[in-house]
Amino acid sequence: MRYRTFGRLDWKPSALGFGAMRLPILDGDHSAIDEPLAQRMVRWAIDQGVNYVDTAYPYHGGNSERFLGKALANGYRERVKLATKLPSWLIKTRDDFDRYFDEQLGRLQTDHIDLYLLHGLGTDRWSSLRELGVLDWAERTMSDGRIGHLGFSFHDTFEAFREIIDAYDHWTFCQIQYNYMDIDYQAGVRGLKYAADRGLAVVVMEPIRGGQLAKPPTADIAALWDRAPHRRTPADWALQWVWDQPEVSVVLSGMSTMAQVRANVGSASVSGTGALTDGERTLFETVRATYRSLIPIGCTGCGYCQPCPSGVGIPQILGLYNDASMYNDGDGSRNRYRWMDQAQRAGSCVKCGTCETQCPQKLPIREWLEKADALLTPAG
Repeated sequence: MRYRTFGRLDWKPSALGFGAMRLPILDGDHSAIDEPLAQRMVRWAIDQGVNYVDTAYPYHGGNSERFLGKALANGYRERVKLATKLPSWLIKTRDDFDRYFDEQLGRLQTDHIDLYLLHGLGTDRWSSLRELGVLDWAERTMSDGRIGHLGFSFHDTFEAFREIIDAYDHWTFCQIQYNYMDIDYQAGVRGLKYAADRGLAVVVMEPIRGGQLAKPPTADIAALWDRAPHRRTPADWALQWVWDQPEVSVVLSGMSTMAQVRANVGSASVSGTGALTDGERTLFETVRATYRSLIPIGCTGCGYCQPCPSGVGIPQILGLYNDASMYNDGDGSRNRYRWMDQAQRAGSCVKCGTCETQCPQKLPIREWLEKADALLTPAG
């Protein structure tokens, strides 16, 4: 296993972190973890040197934390830094901070959390938590030893990311979505560098874009990868791109099979800052441009079509349709569509046309929503 730096801490994290959001499940039930297999996966990874394990309150219907409480028994808890997250959207009163945190300690069968994150921050959620005194609570909880270090995970614009970092001098780390396709998405590469320049460790989630970049690519993309002198799997290409960057502290992977664990540990063992050649970095730029040429809908995600009078999540839906086409991932896009609130799906569109009058790209949004709903609505 290769090890990296973690911001200002005198601790070396493994290049690969174990994300416990996509553990193996039974009978298609996301809340029913195949615990014997999942435990073998987690412990094998730790035995190979993985020392960062990440979970959160809602993962696997709340069962991820409970599972890890058992899986990290018999000495495994002491071998890792354990990260979990405050369920920010559930916090309505000051008392909720301790109520949920105490529940998490019980689930995880531990008396402290090494690395605690405020989950899924954006402008609105951050504002609400601050008004309730989350930073005062966190500092008290760190002072009594129940939290080791404080960080946050993030889903919003770069401007919101910068505001959150600048609002508090004692962040230790942050967690962002980052991969070779999403360099300008949410925090993006600007956020990565901004956080690192201020001494924060940066933990990367979705390095394989929820598995999309691990799927067999289209013929055009496959032909590009075949040009490289070194042959790699699509997943390995994606991981090595992230590890190549010195600002990255840990790369999380949500692994569902033992084969994925073995492959990713193998990738981590040959990873390194600056390990890619200039030719390989140029190849990534070509692959990115080729993927983007496959986008059927020219939506830039600018949000000018929002708010929809009927509440339809137009940019999200068009993005899912584009993803299904670009990455040959209809099933993944359908799953994400199913997770959207029913009222936000395309079926709520009344074809008023307000969105089209606001769209800078002059897209026929109503037609695309109808096509997206037909593609993304699961059969039956």
